[in-house]
Amino acid sequence: MAEFDPSERPLIERARAWAAQDPDPETRRETERLIAAVEAGDDEATLELDDAFGGRLAFGTAGLRGALGPGPRRMNRAVVIQTTAGFAEFLLERAGRGETSSPPSIVIGYDGRVNSDVFARDVAEVMAGAGISVTLFPEPVPTPATAFAVRNLDASAGVMVTASHNPPRDNGYKVYLGDADQGSQIIPPDDAAIARHIDAAAARSLDSFPLAEDYRVAGPELLDAYVESTAQAVSAGSPLEGRADASLRIAYTAMHGVGSAPARRVWNLVGLPDVTVVPEQDHPDGAFSTVAFPNPEEPGALDLAFRTARDVAADLIVAHDPDADRLAIALPDPAAPEGYRRLTGNQLGFLLGWRAAERHRALHGDAPGALACTIVSSPALSVVADDYGLEYAETLSGFKWVSRVPHLVFGFEEALGYLTHPDVVHDKDGISASADVIALAAELATEGRTLADLLDEATERFGHFSSGQLTVRLDSADAVAALAEVVRSSPPTEFGGVAIERTSDLLTPGLAAQPANVLRYDLADGSRVMIRPSGTEPKLKVYIDTFSDTGSARERRKAADAALAGLEIAVQAFLDESVAS
Repeated sequence: MAEFDPSERPLIERARAWAAQDPDPETRRETERLIAAVEAGDDEATLELDDAFGGRLAFGTAGLRGALGPGPRRMNRAVVIQTTAGFAEFLLERAGRGETSSPPSIVIGYDGRVNSDVFARDVAEVMAGAGISVTLFPEPVPTPATAFAVRNLDASAGVMVTASHNPPRDNGYKVYLGDADQGSQIIPPDDAAIARHIDAAAARSLDSFPLAEDYRVAGPELLDAYVESTAQAVSAGSPLEGRADASLRIAYTAMHGVGSAPARRVWNLVGLPDVTVVPEQDHPDGAFSTVAFPNPEEPGALDLAFRTARDVAADLIVAHDPDADRLAIALPDPAAPEGYRRLTGNQLGFLLGWRAAERHRALHGDAPGALACTIVSSPALSVVADDYGLEYAETLSGFKWVSRVPHLVFGFEEALGYLTHPDVVHDKDGISASADVIALAAELATEGRTLADLLDEATERFGHFSSGQLTVRLDSADAVAALAEVVRSSPPTEFGGVAIERTSDLLTPGLAAQPANVLRYDLADGSRVMIRPSGTEPKLKVYIDTFSDTGSARERRKAADAALAGLEIAVQAFLDESVAS
């Protein structure tokens, strides 16, 4: 070990001050352990202490999300209390302006992650202590149930304690607003206003915030209302009428999350076939003991679902992420190593969007409606919207934007997020989406058809869209930002010999709801390339989309896939040159 560096003294003093008011004995002990190790000259402990106490976990449109541990740059009880005190002040300020009820009200939900229940109770006590009317879910619930409850209770706001599909030792704090926001996630400038109140609260001592336990713990009726409303919405758009093919075999995984019980209740109310669950993953488990990264998109995350599906010869695999706001679907494929292939988010979004357009026409005729997706998702939805006389919108990434599209009928993002029933929930909802997919598969089964057959039909009717992604990983976020600037200042004029007809820089005011560091290139053959820095990791992400509507379904697929492969090579070469420069 190295000798103690006196320059670390201010950092240690900040850590000691934090530990002195930390309400959690576990994180307090961890802080004290790190301080002792730093003073003993432990370089690794010094880096860890600096990482935990050298700044603050940033609050933004996604709320908070980070690793559990001590310090202001970790998720812990002190950070949750400070954040809640700041959010409470924001809500009281809104009430003072007449933008919400007075006193304001809030509904709080939480998932099955480590400390989610503890954090939720802290939120309830701080909010109640601030004079805000509080309703707390009595048990872990899916994120969409909390989003639903904000509207169902006509609450001023909602907080969901979750880190969704993040690694096991993460947790988070997701914020919804009621009233004019109708239960959607926060957007600018509200995020910045809340952050300013949080910063002010963080400058105060934790014991200065009054706490109260006179808040309402909801009974089962709140989750019941979500389940029943979701089932009714799905049934209204389904022509099954009890004709579901009971022989349809379905394997299901909750990914150690909270989706299984409420999802199966919805499916049962709709009259859908029973499922075979992955037993090791069917109940909440904050340790996520069978998956290193509980995200259905990650390699290996669906291995046990594939095993269960093979055991029962499943026709369909349904997978939720841990808070059940995302959905993955896999179909039998003899050519795939596991015997099944997962549909991409774009493929499933296309099918669900088509189904939503059909449902809207059947239920509402020519009434206004819109299909929407994020800018980095496949533009396939645009041809469905055109065919059905609906509006089409592309939004910035995140359902905080998708949910706000006027007359929304359906919205999705390529990262497995789908909003199938905007009248029920104003956020992505893996449970309602799963019910729609199973209902669709059951309807097709009565005709002797499958979802794979429907994908072929979609190609024949609308043309074939192929989508791919490239990633350039660099050493730091600064290096990624620098690469984006190189691309911006020295833009391409063609990719693989195909001319770029239009370049759009979404940092330009007016091109998006909020300026975004995204570059879009529309090519002469109808292909599209989108380039943007990742918001969470040091990498540049590229989204590529191609299209073909010439020839048979097989020929269209082949042509679009070939164009995609060629574009991927050309774009990668361009980025390699940009990195070298």
